[in-house]
Amino acid sequence: MIKRLIICVALLVTGTAQAVTVQQVTSPGGIKAYLAQDSTNPIIGLSFMFQGGSALDPDAKLGLSNMAAALLDEGAGDLDSFAFQSALEDRAISLRFSADRDAVRGGLLTTTQASATAFDLLNQAMTKPRFDQEPVERVRRQIQVRLKSDAENPSRIARRTLMAALFPGHPYGRLEDGTPDTIAAVSLDDLRAWVKTRLAKDRLIVAAVGDITPRQLGQALDKIFAGLPATSTFNDAVPEARVSDKAQEIKVERPLPQSVIVMAQPGIQRTDPDWYAAQVLDYTFGSGSFASRLMDEVREKRGLAYSVSSSLQAYDAAGLILASVGTRADQAQQSIDIIKAEWKKIQTDGLTEAELNDAKQYLTGAWPLRFSSTGSIADTLVAVQKDKLGLDYLDKRNDYINAVTLADAKRVAARLYKPDALTVVVVGPAAQKDAAPRQRPERERKSSASQ
Repeated sequence: MIKRLIICVALLVTGTAQAVTVQQVTSPGGIKAYLAQDSTNPIIGLSFMFQGGSALDPDAKLGLSNMAAALLDEGAGDLDSFAFQSALEDRAISLRFSADRDAVRGGLLTTTQASATAFDLLNQAMTKPRFDQEPVERVRRQIQVRLKSDAENPSRIARRTLMAALFPGHPYGRLEDGTPDTIAAVSLDDLRAWVKTRLAKDRLIVAAVGDITPRQLGQALDKIFAGLPATSTFNDAVPEARVSDKAQEIKVERPLPQSVIVMAQPGIQRTDPDWYAAQVLDYTFGSGSFASRLMDEVREKRGLAYSVSSSLQAYDAAGLILASVGTRADQAQQSIDIIKAEWKKIQTDGLTEAELNDAKQYLTGAWPLRFSSTGSIADTLVAVQKDKLGLDYLDKRNDYINAVTLADAKRVAARLYKPDALTVVVVGPAAQKDAAPRQRPERERKSSASQ
């Protein structure tokens, strides 16, 4: 069964704008997928996810999902790690697996000629991973080394401290990739049980892009995911999260030449009807680089930081509005005060008409850049399905942005931005007296403003 919709999107896959047909395909075995067929080049991209990620890992085995995902392409079936990787490399097949808090993700990129082999290798990786001792211990050591390095990385320290403060007692507040000790505790039985319980068809969302017909995709889906259980016996779900709205400042002392600052408050989830207005607001506030208020106030006017930004973080069980900046330790408090003042200003005043128009122009104009590769298109189509946005979302998305009015922006800003609910984390040296505000030289300001 196939549903078709012509989506007029400027895709850059072949370097020229073109219309793409997005179809919903249902395989003979009942697996549903979105397909953007394009026979311009003999390339097929597949993106998929299994809902439920590292937030479901047990406390004593934190990082299990990350470790298991990293091992799926380290040998499967009759092929050990070297033979499996050689089979991919010899045919220019790219295969990737990863895990985040909410999902286990995978992607495949192959030529049409090698697609049968690619689909078979992908199936084996998910249904017959070997978990041989050498790759298991090698990957375990690699993860442990990275985790030890992360423990000294100020940006990582700041983010994990922030998440722990925002989500006390919730899985999101834990270390997503675990600790050296929890990784050491992961056994072969844990890895095998993870595959059997987490990779199930009822958790699957999949999309394909490229040189493959709907009929061919339907047949391929049943082959790729053959052997996976129809339903998972792992029934745990991430509980809805309450993000801390308690104003607090947490200082983590480290002997650093500058301070890393992150701050966040409860935000907005992707399913909220005010999501598009929130995107417009966030662009003007801090995600719009040199077009944003934070960059103008913190960098351009005062020269306190090279970079400062904000973002909307949408998890399955919660949303955040987040900002970050790195600055000299003696200017940390000044930077925090300025960002908080801008937080209050956008809450109170919303946007100007010019800011609204600039944000819309950028967000709609940049939308086609999301589709600059086969993989990025496939990833987007998976996200569209996950969030239940509809087959026509690619066509309608810019209409949703353009529909945001000045009154919408003011209403949503008053609703969302809560400077008195900010959790602020500062990683750096012991508190120092702030230096006097420094005006950047006129020549330097003009140079930056022209970027």
